[in-house]
Amino acid sequence: MKPTLKNDGLELTAILDTMADGLFVVDHQRTVRRWNPAMERLTGYSAGETVGRLCGVFTWLEKDTEDEEDGMYCRLFAAGSMDRSELTVRCKDGSTLPVLVSARTLKDVKGNPTGAVVTVTDISTIKRLETEVTQLRQEVEERYQFHNIVGKSPAMQQVFNLIELAAASETTVLVRGETGTGKELVAKAIHFHSPRKGGPLVSVNCSALSEMLVESELFGHVRGSFTGAVKDHVGRFERANGGTIFLDEVGEIPPAVQVKLLRVIQEREIERIGESKVRKVDVRIIAATHRDLRDRVEKSLFREDLFYRLSVFPIYLPPLRERREDIGPLVTHLIEKHNSRARKKIAGLKPDAMRMVMDYCWPGNVRELENAIEHAFVTCGGGEIDPLDLPLEVRRTDIKDRICGGRKTTVPEAPAPKASRRAATKEDLLALLNDCKWNKAEVARRIGITRTQVWRRMIQLGIPLKP
Repeated sequence: MKPTLKNDGLELTAILDTMADGLFVVDHQRTVRRWNPAMERLTGYSAGETVGRLCGVFTWLEKDTEDEEDGMYCRLFAAGSMDRSELTVRCKDGSTLPVLVSARTLKDVKGNPTGAVVTVTDISTIKRLETEVTQLRQEVEERYQFHNIVGKSPAMQQVFNLIELAAASETTVLVRGETGTGKELVAKAIHFHSPRKGGPLVSVNCSALSEMLVESELFGHVRGSFTGAVKDHVGRFERANGGTIFLDEVGEIPPAVQVKLLRVIQEREIERIGESKVRKVDVRIIAATHRDLRDRVEKSLFREDLFYRLSVFPIYLPPLRERREDIGPLVTHLIEKHNSRARKKIAGLKPDAMRMVMDYCWPGNVRELENAIEHAFVTCGGGEIDPLDLPLEVRRTDIKDRICGGRKTTVPEAPAPKASRRAATKEDLLALLNDCKWNKAEVARRIGITRTQVWRRMIQLGIPLKP
């Protein structure tokens, strides 16, 4: 015979009463038969208020079409058990509490369910921490979604403002700037701040592709449409459906392809090479160039109508030599970035090295600065970066003068905007817009600001961008 404990009923009661987790027992009709003190603490309902009554404290986190409470118990009695299911408990004060629920059914000698034992674990602290982690992750992602565009200068603050405005709209954006200024980073920032952030971001470097290849990459082709087309190919516009396409170096697109690109912008439809079928695409277009597109238009190298379609909302990225106050923060950011990658602990630049960095004109802009810091990480073992760790062109005066001789190295003063009472209020600006037939460029000329500043003022005052 198995040994038995004396007063085993009292022993069981003591165990249930000292459990940290809530526990209760119901019969097959969901009537509560036992309700331990932990359940009282969790729900606010005493044993006297629950024992002998129907249990009605659970809510599904994911709502069912059937009755929530009935659905839970039906599933439990059908399955025979429930393991660590996330539910919520309705408390006496009307609040809800996230919990983990485990349960086992009780059966008679014939195997028929007679009730169930249910344990309930409070996970509100875990959920709160999960929420905090999610919020912190979102904050980090928001910083990353500017894709490490670093800048405290007024010029870069203007760029950040324009990114936010562009992200809030579906307008085609043209990002202009010298090579290495971070045009692709701006495109990524716009995409990941926009409602399309859940969709794809597809990039294509138009300058790296031949005329036939760029058309195929953008719009796709069908098998047999040209030599080497052994199977159907989905173009970048189709891949970007529901998201954003970034056309880098759009000024290099051949004239024949420019016609097709204009049609995509106007009609939002494409045709694959070798196919007459029209395919609709839902794509936001961001283009970038380091060239002067107006000059290429005058030289008949770029279609004028395409230029105006692309430059609806232009963003200009100033070269690094025109925002030298950003060099210090950029150096700090790049050192932190490469410390993590190279597993080093470099504190910064020595004063002489920093002076050389500040005096250099950086024709390759931020990309060249990053390459210089990476070069220094190779030669610097630790501590601070010495002048000898920098590339030759940065520290050698003769080479520097040859590279930077014709480049401005001072920050130009921004012209002060003209004051205008005509745009002081919403009514004033609306009257001016109507007077100019809603031509923002004409409004900007009349009040002495840029067209972008007109857009921003309209958004601030709640004026629609179209009449």
